Amino acid sequence: MTNTPTPAAKGPASYFPSIEKKHGQPISHWKELIRSSPLTKHMELVAWLKEEHGLGHGHANALVKHTLDEGAE
Repeated sequence: MTNTPTPAAKGPASYFPSIEKKHGQPISHWKELIRSSPLTKHMELVAWLKEEHGLGHGHANALVKHTLDEGAE
């Protein structure tokens, strides 16, 4: 049996381990916040996560992009 390394996450998901480590919440927590927000525009959601929840721009942007892309299927 060979130990095949797990491929590194690409795109927005590549930020997920550091988001969880820095902010102490699972990604599912952040996605639920985004989905339950009355805001719908990408940059409005990014600004809200930054201002109300203390996320940095890169982390907020990655979470919003990944969450909105899921709903676009």
